[in-house]
Amino acid sequence: MATPHAASAGVRRALRKLGADIHDARIRRRLTMAVVADRAFTTRATLQRVEAGDPTVGMGIYAAVLQALGLLDGLAGAADIAADSQGQLLVASRSPKRVRFPRERKTDV
Repeated sequence: MATPHAASAGVRRALRKLGADIHDARIRRRLTMAVVADRAFTTRATLQRVEAGDPTVGMGIYAAVLQALGLLDGLAGAADIAADSQGQLLVASRSPKRVRFPRERKTDV
């Protein structure tokens, strides 16, 4: 069983926004909760929790709901290395300032 975890305020805020965005996307597509829940292989009650931004719902369920709405590509790019400017700065700061290549040895033929 998973260890109980209290989500931080920032995580709760991000999940509430994600849930609201999922709700809005479902409404724009004129899909009922039952249809989206069926397409995501979950229950209507779980979809309600997703749309509320419940942090106890598994990430896989959020991904399934996004896929059911055709929005999974956004999740795939969430931690993309190209968008991780802080990570790129950290790697660059650890790179050596000067690189030396070994000299080739001359051999008498």
